[in-house]
Amino acid sequence: MAFETITTQEQFDEMVKDRLARAEEKYAKRYEGFISADDVEKIKADYEKQISDLNGAIDAASKKAAKYDTDIAEMDAKIKNYETASVKTRIAHEAGLSYDAIEFLRGEDEESIKKSAEGLKALLGTSAGTKQPLASAESGASKPTAKNEFKNWFSENFKGE
Repeated sequence: MAFETITTQEQFDEMVKDRLARAEEKYAKRYEGFISADDVEKIKADYEKQISDLNGAIDAASKKAAKYDTDIAEMDAKIKNYETASVKTRIAHEAGLSYDAIEFLRGEDEESIKKSAEGLKALLGTSAGTKQPLASAESGASKPTAKNEFKNWFSENFKGE
């Protein structure tokens, strides 16, 4: 192989052209299964979109879960109030208190409600659970009824008018 003197860029390009083509072919075969930089950018953009979509879904699910937690806390509070009211009603009945006295019972657990019921019963005295009779036994009627009481009241209040 004879060496010629290269004096122009075109001559140099012509001589190196074949060598560059072989090198490009060699590296093209070597990296044939790999993806290009443009493809990498596309994949990156797709992943970033997926990440933002999933973050949005996570935020929505978190807000929904927070709402459920709030609803559960409210329902638990209601259930506790219902259970406390039920215990107060049962204890008032056991203590012989009227149902009107239930609202005066205090406490959150059974022991404190029982103490409150005992204290209320002591304040009200022995007649805490008894109700007033509908008619007095002194009216002369053997068995007082609402009809008899109305007749007596009517006859006493409207004599000759």
